[in-house]
Amino acid sequence: MVGMPLNDMPWWRWRANVRSALHMLSDPRFHQECWLAGADGYGDVTDAVYRLVEDTWLDNWSAEKYVGAVFRDSGEAQLVDLAVLRVLRIMHQVGPDAPVSAYLGHPSWAEAVQAARDAHVRLSANDGEDPDVPPRPLYELRALTGAA
Repeated sequence: MVGMPLNDMPWWRWRANVRSALHMLSDPRFHQECWLAGADGYGDVTDAVYRLVEDTWLDNWSAEKYVGAVFRDSGEAQLVDLAVLRVLRIMHQVGPDAPVSAYLGHPSWAEAVQAARDAHVRLSANDGEDPDVPPRPLYELRALTGAA
């Protein structure tokens, strides 16, 4: 998110959190090398889901509500809504405290990953960034957003 414009979206900090979560959720290589391996600095699946829905309440409202504030257009909102629904369905089935392997082994995980990937690619492209760079550690997100 280094190239992400910081002033062109009113709620850009929320967008940064959503993008970070989608990026991590959408990358199977990252799942293996970071989450399953227990790499420090990246959180876990539950942390990513929390970043995806925490400030935006996307677990209760459509992303469409945030077009012009967090999302650039209805296309982004629709892709984010699909990703949220697929990921939350799995979280509710395996539980928020489940090990990473329970998420990755869920029969619907591949669909959730694809939905997150579609949303991640769209948001990244609209922010002028390469969607294929590896996810960055959470300390970089905190530095970008000024979070403690």
